[in-house]
Amino acid sequence: MSAPNGSAFEQPASFAFDAESEAEIAHVITRYPPGKQASAVLPAMYIAQRQMKRDTGSAWIPVKAMDAVAARLGMPPIRVYEVATFYFMFNTSPIGKYHLQICTTTPCWLRGSDEITAACRKETGIKGWGETSDDGLFTMTEVECLGACVNAPILQVDDNFYEDMDAGKVTELLAALRRGERPFPGSMAGRQTSAPEGGPNTLTTLHFAPEG
Repeated sequence: MSAPNGSAFEQPASFAFDAESEAEIAHVITRYPPGKQASAVLPAMYIAQRQMKRDTGSAWIPVKAMDAVAARLGMPPIRVYEVATFYFMFNTSPIGKYHLQICTTTPCWLRGSDEITAACRKETGIKGWGETSDDGLFTMTEVECLGACVNAPILQVDDNFYEDMDAGKVTELLAALRRGERPFPGSMAGRQTSAPEGGPNTLTTLHFAPEG
């Protein structure tokens, strides 16, 4: 088989949930009524993908892992395959150590996602979407709205959102990742959550109603 960038990869011959994953899945299943455990397919697949990250350094979900999810939840494997190929959050081929997910939907595009994309390509040498850098560190994917439009443009790295990005901040972030550092996620412009730049200008004081 081939990865999105054309490089060959092999599906593992087997997959079994480790103790950490088993404990997580058992907890997730308790959220659903008896007989409805198939509703846990999304978190169960995510657990399998995280285990692959622990085991191999690459967060992806091979066919054998999908089969394990299907068996654990008592559902046909094809239903798991359908979910895996529908959602961007599941990688069906190996990816780099860091997954760069760039939102190019309208709000991020208006705020400079093209600049973010160009900076990522320049720093990693990646030319197309879905490709992995030659050093195996970065895979770059185009994604739809990440739901943080007020702090656009957004660069998601694995599960972390880096907001208010520009080309310079991309360069700094990727350099830190190459050093093995994980910069704290959130606004890279120093915003307090989604407050205006410079800090909040409303509701800056707390008022409590008197008791009685």
